[in-house]
Amino acid sequence: MTEQTKKHNVYTPEFKKSAVKLAVETDQPISQTAKELGVNVNTLHTWIHKYSKVAKTATTRSDEHIYDEVKRLKKELAKVTQERDLLKKATAYFAKETL
Repeated sequence: MTEQTKKHNVYTPEFKKSAVKLAVETDQPISQTAKELGVNVNTLHTWIHKYSKVAKTATTRSDEHIYDEVKRLKKELAKVTQERDLLKKATAYFAKETL
């Protein structure tokens, strides 16, 4: 009787990310995606869990950046609105003097 040794496949990070993207974005079951890629379904689930955390962290950082940008734009809008109102008043004042 010969003893079979388990072959451990080494997958590149690019392959893992592509597999996760394919598994998450398609409508087919994850088990089917794993089978088509020749990957154990548990391995694919592990990759999905791992790379989902990375994506969530990136999204959170991106959201914080967006909130800071919104805050800055609101301040800028308030300043520009104030300047516009001041110019309207000045225009009305000088229009009265010329009449």
